[in-house]
Amino acid sequence: MHPVVQEVTERIAHRSRESRAAYLERMEAARRAGPGRAKLSCANFAHAFAALGEGDKQRMRDPFAPNVAIVSAYNDMLSAHQPLERFPAIIKAAAHEIGATAQFAGGVPAMCDGVTQGRPGMELSLFSRDVIAMATAVALTHDAFDAALMLGICDKIVPGLFIGALSFGHLPVIFVPGGPMTSGASNAEKARVRALYAEGKATREELLDMEMKSYHGPGTCTFYGTANSNQMMMEMTGLHLPGSAFVTPNTPLRDALVAAAPKRAVEIRDGGNAYAPMSGVVDVKSIVNALAGLLATGGSTNHTLHLVAMARAAGVQITWDDFDQLSRVTPLIARVYPNGSEDVNAFHAAGGMAFVTRQLLDAGLAHDDVMTVAGPGLRRYQTEPFLQDGKLVWREGTAVSLDRDLLRPVDDPFQSEGGLRLVEGPLGRGVIKTSAVKPEHLVVEAPALVFDDQDDLLAAHKRGELDRDFVAVVRFQGPRANGMPELHSLTPALGVQLDKGFKVALVTDGRMSGASGKVPAAIHVTPEAKGGGPLSRVRDGDVIRLDARAGRLEIRVDERELMSRPPATAAPHAYGFGREMFGWMRAVAGPAEEGACSLFEAAA
Repeated sequence: MHPVVQEVTERIAHRSRESRAAYLERMEAARRAGPGRAKLSCANFAHAFAALGEGDKQRMRDPFAPNVAIVSAYNDMLSAHQPLERFPAIIKAAAHEIGATAQFAGGVPAMCDGVTQGRPGMELSLFSRDVIAMATAVALTHDAFDAALMLGICDKIVPGLFIGALSFGHLPVIFVPGGPMTSGASNAEKARVRALYAEGKATREELLDMEMKSYHGPGTCTFYGTANSNQMMMEMTGLHLPGSAFVTPNTPLRDALVAAAPKRAVEIRDGGNAYAPMSGVVDVKSIVNALAGLLATGGSTNHTLHLVAMARAAGVQITWDDFDQLSRVTPLIARVYPNGSEDVNAFHAAGGMAFVTRQLLDAGLAHDDVMTVAGPGLRRYQTEPFLQDGKLVWREGTAVSLDRDLLRPVDDPFQSEGGLRLVEGPLGRGVIKTSAVKPEHLVVEAPALVFDDQDDLLAAHKRGELDRDFVAVVRFQGPRANGMPELHSLTPALGVQLDKGFKVALVTDGRMSGASGKVPAAIHVTPEAKGGGPLSRVRDGDVIRLDARAGRLEIRVDERELMSRPPATAAPHAYGFGREMFGWMRAVAGPAEEGACSLFEAAA
């Protein structure tokens, strides 16, 4: 192992010693209790399969016969989740082939950040993760299952399913993805038209036509944002069948992978020789592996929130310092849009996850000695699935990149460090995604322009007031202020000013996006402005220095003077779009560095 990776792993293990032991003790107690349906009264038991067909009823009469739960985030509003409509039938048929049953245990909500970006509904987005976690627990709480399959792909959905399933971590759990949509219009052309529209040089009809050519069919959006970072991490944590992440929907190979999931889930249930509970798969080393994958591929900044909360649900305590220290020794070996010009389909074709996994293992940047749903060892994930005479098989993936403009080996990376960096200073602590930022923009020093709402910044842009060097401070966007919406709609406007040659940066206690791009942005800044954090005391004209190289977030104002200023106050919280129902989550949400989660704080 690389000595820094080993050091960070040991530090996390030491920090997590008590919380991890307590979690494992709970999971072992649940395992010892046995399948819940074996303890049900006859009336309760009959309820559990009253609506099944006669064949399934006869199987279910045996309280120890394998029964697999399906928890799905299907809806046809999300292109990525529309293919999930077909999956339960495939899963049930596959379970029948091995004498098992599968039941649709429950559905969880799934909202699309692409639809709600810049809209009031985005203020529900982050906390939808916690709602999904709770809904997953509701689905599994019937305690009638030997294993579970999680059907979900996108931004908050996989983290929510992950957190919820860990409450039932004595069960084997396999995540079943749907895959990316086929490639549409080029990312360069899409970015060009978006920039023209931001400058008023393209019509709305021209913009919509381009967006429809980009987002044109079933599957995940093909850029490397949070949804596809989720899929990468499920491979690196060993919760997918190997190579599942980026196989396109509605293809024979995708259907074969879906059918294989319940069969493997039954094989690794308690009572067999290959028992692989989720509580064993998700441990300190697999979380470090997920971190390594995130950094090596320039993955989503959202996971500086989500992965912290996901790990915590398994009793594993990680911090932004762990991200930062690992980033300094993990080379960036992938450039997928918005970090590069090509999409995840090109990444998959160039070698994809099998190549990335092999590189990280060979360099000692990831742990091989882990439990996975496919068996012991992460090396299983340097293989790729294929159909051979109609049968699903796995072969070794390519050991060399098939496109070095997109994917490179560890010894010849795009950058010597990973794609994320911690920044800190008098304004607090935040993170910056450096993988898409040109070297000349990694250090920005300029006067602040302060906004308490993203719409105010966009209005200033339209009025032509941003033709200058500036650091945009967009505050009162943290979890306790308004639910921490993504501010990705700011990217085109800020990018236009950057392209004009101005020094431009963003500092915010909000989120940017898994698609954070070329504008240097210190995001998730904590303490947040609500409650009197330093951002609440910044004024227009204060000189701010964002130095991603040195990891500093400075303000050229004496700290005593800064903190003596009266803090600005947030506007009263808006109603509508269901936001009023999430007030309790905002009130108890933890800080960004602890995952901005309402569940753990409420439990405490």
